[in-house]
Amino acid sequence: MNVRIVRVSDGQSVEATINPAQNIGLPSVTNGWRFNFKKFANYKGHKTFVLICEEAPGTLEGCLVFRMKDEIEPYMAFIEIAPHNKGIEKRYDKVAGCLIAYACRLSFLHGTTYYKGWLAFDVLEENKNDEIKLMNLYCRKYGALRWGKTTTMVISPEAGETLIQEFLYN
Repeated sequence: MNVRIVRVSDGQSVEATINPAQNIGLPSVTNGWRFNFKKFANYKGHKTFVLICEEAPGTLEGCLVFRMKDEIEPYMAFIEIAPHNKGIEKRYDKVAGCLIAYACRLSFLHGTTYYKGWLAFDVLEENKNDEIKLMNLYCRKYGALRWGKTTTMVISPEAGETLIQEFLYN
């Protein structure tokens, strides 16, 4: 799927794609990423997607692992932007938004019954304060809702449609 991300150095919108991670070297903790995406590529039912900018076709800008829990509930198992897209020196913006919107799109395509369009995910950080900050970011920036007093969050079909329009079709 074609998307647009923002080159931070000059604020220009640039072309990128989100594709299934086939025949692509997936990142791991040894490359400075927080998750070992290579490990999840072989898990049954997990689908890994990568976001690649056309300006740098050999570089992954972000990665997403999506699966269906119990074959009915859309679940964003892992999402991460590349280390070079974090902090003050980041290269591209809107990478996470595009990947989350893509997961929302998958929730409409693969969710069944009352799960159609709902996207669930968990926020698990070693530091409780970091966990709270990240959950607040998901609420504020992506319209996610906290499920009870757990670390599970959901994005409703309405919020998902908004993200899809903003990040995938704009």
